[in-house]
Amino acid sequence: MTFSSPKFILIFLPIVFFVYFLLNRQRLITAGKWWLVIASLVFYGHWSAIYIPLLLLSISFNFTVGKRLSSTDENNVSTIPRKTLLCMGIGANLILLGYFKYTNFFIDNINSTFGTNLFFEQIVLPLGISFYTFTQIAFLVDCHRNLAKEYNFINYALFVTFFPHLIAGPILHHKEMMSQFQSRWTLAIRHRNIMMGLSIFGIGLFKKVVIADTLAVWADAGFASGVSHNFFSAWTTSLSYTFQLYFDFSGYCDMAIGAALLFNIWLPVNFNSPYKSLDIQDFWRRWHMTLSRYLRDYLYVPLGGNRCGRQRLYFNLMATFVLGGLWHGASWMFIIWGALHGGAIVTHRIWKLSGLSMPHWAGWFCTFMFVNVTWVFFRATSVPDAILILRGMIDFDSIRNLPTNLIPTANLAWGGTLSDQLLYLLPDGVAAHLWPISMIVVCLIIIRQKNAFELAIPLRPEKAQTLRMSIIFCLALYSTIQSNSSIFLFLFLRLLFYEKESVLSAYHFNVVYVHSPRH
Repeated sequence: MTFSSPKFILIFLPIVFFVYFLLNRQRLITAGKWWLVIASLVFYGHWSAIYIPLLLLSISFNFTVGKRLSSTDENNVSTIPRKTLLCMGIGANLILLGYFKYTNFFIDNINSTFGTNLFFEQIVLPLGISFYTFTQIAFLVDCHRNLAKEYNFINYALFVTFFPHLIAGPILHHKEMMSQFQSRWTLAIRHRNIMMGLSIFGIGLFKKVVIADTLAVWADAGFASGVSHNFFSAWTTSLSYTFQLYFDFSGYCDMAIGAALLFNIWLPVNFNSPYKSLDIQDFWRRWHMTLSRYLRDYLYVPLGGNRCGRQRLYFNLMATFVLGGLWHGASWMFIIWGALHGGAIVTHRIWKLSGLSMPHWAGWFCTFMFVNVTWVFFRATSVPDAILILRGMIDFDSIRNLPTNLIPTANLAWGGTLSDQLLYLLPDGVAAHLWPISMIVVCLIIIRQKNAFELAIPLRPEKAQTLRMSIIFCLALYSTIQSNSSIFLFLFLRLLFYEKESVLSAYHFNVVYVHSPRH
C-alpha cells in the first residue's frame, strides 16, 4: 500500500482520520495515540508483515537506551558510562542496518575480488529501515547531548511509526515532533488544515501518478541494460529520469506533508525547488533537506567539519558524500554518485576561495547539467550501461546522421501520417522523441516558476479557492484510479503551476497564521 494507491486514499486514510478524532473527542487521548501507532503498523505491514516484529524490536531497544541516556534519577542510571552506552546503541542500529542492506553487497564484492564462491541467501531489505534507523540514531545522539528526553513508550512509538514519514522519510528529530504530538491544539479537527492537507496531498498525487510515472516509461526503457543510444535518445533518457525523480520525490514529500496535516502535524520541509539552484551547495540545501541536515549534524560535524585545515576539510566533505551515496543503496553506482557530488562540493569550495564567479544563468546551467549527468550513475545498473548513455549524450554525429530505419517503429507509430510530416519538418531524432522532449520542455518551464514563498495565497481561503483545491484533489484521485487516461497530460501544466504556490504557501500559512501569538 502506497500513498498513491486507491486503497490508501479511499479506505485507510479516512478510517484512520475519523477514528482518531472520534477517540480524541471522547477524551481518550492515549487511545488515540495507540490507534495511530496500530494504524501505522498496519500500513507498514501491508508490504510485509514479517518485518513488523523487527520494527517493534528496534523501537523497544532504542527507547530503552534513550531512556537510560536521558535518565537523571540516580537509582535508574546505568552502570555503563553514557558515552559507551551511546556507542553500543548506535553500533546495534548500524549492525542491523548493515546486515539487511549491505551483507549481499559485501559478499558479492568479496567473491568478485578474491575469486571465492561464498554463498549467502539473498536478504530482502525491510521497507523504510534506513529512515527509521537513522531517525532513532539521531534520537540517541540527541539524548546523549541532552537535547531530547522521552520516558513514555507510546509517545516514542508514535514518533517513529507515524505513517506519513515511516516508509520514505523525512528523517525527523524528536524535539521537532513531540511538541506537536503532545499539543492539545492538534487533538481537534482543524478545517483549514484539512483543506490545506487535501490540496497538498492531491497535488503531490498528481505529480507522482501523471508526471513522474509518465516520464518513468521513457526512463526505464532508456536505462534498460545494453541499450544503445544516439544523441537524442541519450538526452531524453537522462532528462526523463532527472525529472521523473524530481516529481516522484517532490510528489511524495507533498503527500507526506498533506497526510500529516490532516492530523494537524507539520512535517519538516524536505524538498524546496532544488533545480533552481545556482551552485551544487545550494542544491544540497534544497534536495532531501532532512538527509542533508542529518549528514551534516551527525557525520560531517563529528568528523571535524570545517574546524580544521583545508586538506582535512576536503576529506570530511568527500567522506560525508561517499557515505551519503552508500546510504541510498548497496551498489558501487551509488558510491560513484556520492563521490562525484563530494568532488563537486570540494571544487565549489575551492572556487569560492579563489574569488571566482559566474553569471547566475551559467551557474544554474552548470549545476543542472552536472546533476543530470550524475543521475545517470544513480539510475544505471552498471558502469558500462552508464557509459553507453554518456557516450550517446556527446554523439553529435547522430544529430544529423540518424538513419530513419534505426528509429523504433513505436516512436513513430502513434502519429500515423503526422509522423511522416514531422520527419519532413524536424530532425529525425526530434521527431522520434517528440513526446518525451515535449514533456521535458514543459518540466523545464515548471521548475522555473515562483514558489509559495514568492507567491503567497490568502490565509483565509475564499470559496473559489476552496473549489479549486477540491477540483485539483478530485482530478488527482481520478488520475490515480485511471492512471492511463491521457486526458490529464494536458492539464498537468496548469495544476503544477498552482502546486508551487500551494505546497510552500501552506507552510507559510502554518508559520504566519497557526503559530502566531494570536492563535
